[in-house]
Amino acid sequence: MPSTEPSTSSSTDDTLDLRLPDELAALIAQECAALARAAGPPGAVPPRRPTGPDLLDDIAAWAPAPTRSGPFELVPVRIDRDLPLITRWMNDPAVAAFWELDGPDEIAAAHLRAQLGGDGRSVPCLGVLDGTPMSFWEVYRADLDLLARHYPARPHDTGLHLLIGDVADRGRGFGTSLLRTVSDLVLDNRPSCGRVVAEPDLRNTPSVAAFLGAGFRFSSEIDLPDKRAALMIRDRTLRHLQ
Repeated sequence: MPSTEPSTSSSTDDTLDLRLPDELAALIAQECAALARAAGPPGAVPPRRPTGPDLLDDIAAWAPAPTRSGPFELVPVRIDRDLPLITRWMNDPAVAAFWELDGPDEIAAAHLRAQLGGDGRSVPCLGVLDGTPMSFWEVYRADLDLLARHYPARPHDTGLHLLIGDVADRGRGFGTSLLRTVSDLVLDNRPSCGRVVAEPDLRNTPSVAAFLGAGFRFSSEIDLPDKRAALMIRDRTLRHLQ
């Protein structure tokens, strides 16, 4: 068997003396400089390079959906534009009890960067109703998420997380209406997706009720690392019956 130990010989008789031509060395130096400029300053989130098909079918291009309160659309988050608003929402005690992202800007920013700097399997969005941002959404590939270890996932299952931003917009049926609207947007724009799923905390009774009112069915209780959740599912084949 060949040895796996590194050689201890000091002989250099078999070593080839390779030297790059000056022109090639200069070209490599130029390429390295260009890559460094593209990466941005230290600590910046590098731009995501395409690695294949968009995992969520280009949410930014989805057309607005009509609702009784005006057109509704999902607008992918931009940290430089949206962080103050999202941080304010996360610091609402009713939101913080379940999202646990309250505190200074950097806490919400780190949560957002983890998604924006990833491969596109989760996209944080503002829910914009009649021109006004009023909710925060995460649309994610449940079949590629840790959630898939806790239920019988199917390819292209798409998950939703939701919070209604302002207290004045809660308790008015917006959650139910928007969950139906957004799950319809997913099914309309992701033909490969057969189910929209969610896993609200079982303690969050209003959230579970909103999913039920939006046409999701209760599938089971599941134990996740940070909560006991209600697995909610809306099936494409049953969407017009629910």
